[in-house]
Amino acid sequence: MLLCKEVVKSLYLCAAMRRLLILTLVILGCSWSAHSQVHRWYNRYAKVVRANALVANYADSLRLLKKRLDAVRSANERAAAESGYVGGDGRYYPLFAPLTFYHDAAAEYLSVGADDDVVAEVNRSLMRVYLNRPDLVQNSQNRLQQEASTGTEVSAPVKQEVNLVTHVSDSIQTPPVVTPVDVVVKKPNFWTFKGDYYLQLLQNYVSDNWYKGGESNYSMLASVLMEANYNNKQKVKWENKLEMKVGFLTSEADSVHTMKTSEDLLRLTSKLGLQASKKWYYTLQMLAVTQFVRGYKSNDPAVYSDFLSPLTIDLSLGMDYTVETMNKHLKGTIHFAPLAYKFHYVDRLALAPTFGLKEGHHTLHDLGSLVTADLTWTFTDNIKWQTRFYAFTTYKGVTMEWENTFSFKFNKYISTNLFAYPRFDDTVSPDAHHGYWQFKEFASIGFTYSF
Repeated sequence: MLLCKEVVKSLYLCAAMRRLLILTLVILGCSWSAHSQVHRWYNRYAKVVRANALVANYADSLRLLKKRLDAVRSANERAAAESGYVGGDGRYYPLFAPLTFYHDAAAEYLSVGADDDVVAEVNRSLMRVYLNRPDLVQNSQNRLQQEASTGTEVSAPVKQEVNLVTHVSDSIQTPPVVTPVDVVVKKPNFWTFKGDYYLQLLQNYVSDNWYKGGESNYSMLASVLMEANYNNKQKVKWENKLEMKVGFLTSEADSVHTMKTSEDLLRLTSKLGLQASKKWYYTLQMLAVTQFVRGYKSNDPAVYSDFLSPLTIDLSLGMDYTVETMNKHLKGTIHFAPLAYKFHYVDRLALAPTFGLKEGHHTLHDLGSLVTADLTWTFTDNIKWQTRFYAFTTYKGVTMEWENTFSFKFNKYISTNLFAYPRFDDTVSPDAHHGYWQFKEFASIGFTYSF
C-alpha cells in the first residue's frame, strides 16, 4: 500500500514537472519571438536613421553649394554690371548638360591655391560627382573635340530672320468709301481688214537705128487688193475680197491709139461659210467679174471689151476646205461646188456673140459645177507665190483660168512682180493658131505697200 502511494506520488510529481517544462519552453519561445521582432524593428529604425542622415547630409551639401554659387553669381553680376556686360553666363553649362568628363576639372581639383571663382567651383562640383558616381558620366572631353573637328567652322554670325507681326487692335473700323465706277462693256470685234497695193512703171527706149530694131514704149500698172473678213470664232465666217487692176502702155507702132490697156480687172469675191468640221465649211459663194475701161487692139479702132461688157456673176453652193500646211507657209481655201449658176451680161449688143451670147441678147444663164482655189505660198519673207484657179463646166463647155503672181520684195516699199495667166475657154470660137487657149504674161518693178 505504501508502495502504491509512492508510485502515485512519483507519477504526480512527473506530471507537474512536465507542465513546468512546457510552460518554461513556451515562455522561452515567446521571449525569443519578441526579441526577434524587436531586433527587426531596431534594424529598420537604424536604416531609416542612416537614410535620413544621408539625405540630410546631401541636402546640406546642396545648400552649401547653392550658397557658394549664389555668392559667386552675385559677384559676377556686380562685375558684369560695372563692366556693362549683359547676357547669360555660359560657365554653368557643364552642370546642366549631359555629364561629361573634363580634363580641366581634374586639373583644377589637383592644383594648389586655385582661385575661388565660378569655374573653380564648377570644376570641384564635377570632381565630386566623378568620384562618387562615375556611372553617371556619359561622355569625355576627347570625344567632344573629335566630333567638333568634323564640323564646319562658322566665320560669320548666323542671323535669323524674324517676322514681326504687328498687333492689330480690336477697335471697330469704319467701312471703306465705295466710289462708283462706270463699267464699259465693249462688244468683241470679229472683223479684220487688210490690203495690198502696188504701182509699177516701165520705160523702154529704142533708137531708130538700133541694129536689132524694136520700138520705144512706156507702161504703168496699178493694183489694189482689199479684204474685209468676219469670223465669230465659232461657226460662221464671211470673207469679202475686192481686186482692182489697171495697166496702160504706149506704143509708137500704134498710130490709132495713144494709150491702150495691158491689164484691166474688177473682181469681187464673197463667201458665207458655216463650219462643218475643223477645216470644212458649208459655203455659199458669189463671184462677180468685169473691167473698168474699153479694150483695144493695135491699129484697130474697134472696141473688144468695155465696162459691164462682159459681166459674169457666179453663184455656187458647196464646201470650202481650209489649207494650212508646210509649217503655215502654204495657206488658202479650195471651194468645191457641185451646183453653180452663172449669169452673163453684155451691155454692148455688138459684143454679145464675142462672149458666147446670141446676137441681140444681153444675158445668158448657165448651170453647172464650179471649183475655185485661192492659195498663197510664202517661200521666204521676200518671195511669195499667189495662185488662183477657176474652173466652171456645163454640158456645153468648160472655162478654166489659172492666175499666178510671183512677188519679189527688195525692201518694204520696192518689189518686182512676174505675172503668168493661162486661160482655156471652149465656149467661144477657136483661134487659128492657139485654139481655145489664151495666154497673158508680164513682169514689172515698182512701189508696193501692204497693211
